[in-house]
Amino acid sequence: MYYFYLDKLLLPIAPEKLQLKIGNNNKTLTLINEGEINILKKAKLTEIDFDILLPNVKYPFATYNNSFQNASYFLENIEKLKTSEKPFQFIVSRKMPNGKILFDTNIKVSLEDYTISEEAEEGFDVKVTIKLKQYKDYSTKTVQITIKQERPRPVVVQTPSRPATTAPTTRTYTVVRGDCLWNIAKKYYGNGSQYTKIYNANRDKIKNPSLIYPGQVFVIP
Repeated sequence: MYYFYLDKLLLPIAPEKLQLKIGNNNKTLTLINEGEINILKKAKLTEIDFDILLPNVKYPFATYNNSFQNASYFLENIEKLKTSEKPFQFIVSRKMPNGKILFDTNIKVSLEDYTISEEAEEGFDVKVTIKLKQYKDYSTKTVQITIKQERPRPVVVQTPSRPATTAPTTRTYTVVRGDCLWNIAKKYYGNGSQYTKIYNANRDKIKNPSLIYPGQVFVIP
């Protein structure tokens, strides 16, 4: 015995045929002088096709969760599965007549398409073609990026160093016999007419620029 569930909806009559298509995304390439090679990739989503019969009369071989429900009840629930934009579980339970379970199919799916058809040979019953596709949960990953702030580098301000202040060297000259301010100025400045510099710097010692005496010590500016 086969029991088909679309979410919690038990189909009253099990389909005569169930088809599960399991494809892949493998890629075939042709190499020079090597022929074809196959690059293996993960499988595609499983596709499920089957036809169901929804009776409008109560058959003794039909199965219901509670009591008889006509075709419109199942069509309304199938439409809700299509428009809810939510995945649901597709379950097929296979049992032997003695109740022993063979194996189950339990897969999360989305309802891709369904086609309703009414045929004279089916009487008042409704036939629906169902197409399901496997659904895999996914989510976006939140990545926290921490930007490490670099410490500001210290700015080195170079202050121009002041030249060391050194007291100007005071030059002195001791007068010897035969000296005159003209000759002393010529010796230090290369020009005798600069003697007034020496005279002005030593007025406390020189009363008359034409009269200087041996042993006098003059400041040479």
